[in-house]
Amino acid sequence: MEYEFTLTYQLAPTDSDHEAIVERLGAAGCTDALVGTGHPGRVAIEFVREAGSAQEAIDSALRDVHGAIPTAKLIEVSPDLVGISDVAAITGVTRQNIRKLLERHAAGAPTPVHAGTPSLWHLTDMLEWLREQVNYQYPAMTLEVARAAEQINLRKESARQGDQGLIYG
Repeated sequence: MEYEFTLTYQLAPTDSDHEAIVERLGAAGCTDALVGTGHPGRVAIEFVREAGSAQEAIDSALRDVHGAIPTAKLIEVSPDLVGISDVAAITGVTRQNIRKLLERHAAGAPTPVHAGTPSLWHLTDMLEWLREQVNYQYPAMTLEVARAAEQINLRKESARQGDQGLIYG
């Protein structure tokens, strides 16, 4: 199956030649990726990768990128953290529809990871809630990729915290 996801990295100061990065990624096996260099010092690599599972697809892409840009630091794997507009686009409904559902079912709605402007949720929480709450349908592959992305991001953050971060509630 083909899995779509994005890896976003912080580049080392020595990796400022974007054309060279694109060439190195291609040589490392990332021919199934679109490379974006819109933010200075960062690279976002959007993959459409064939694999037996989303986890395998993401893991192989992570290895390939590390081989091409060993000094790059992973910022995030997406899709994972999403706002209302992202959820609406994935489920094929309007932002207003998602907002109304969140307001109407506030007590049982997923808790945002960031409750600000904008609020952010883990995509897995939103998709599962929407399926249970209103029987929204979406490709199973979407949830599989979101789960794999979330797990990698959580492990990365746990390692960054030195496994000393406390979780409350």
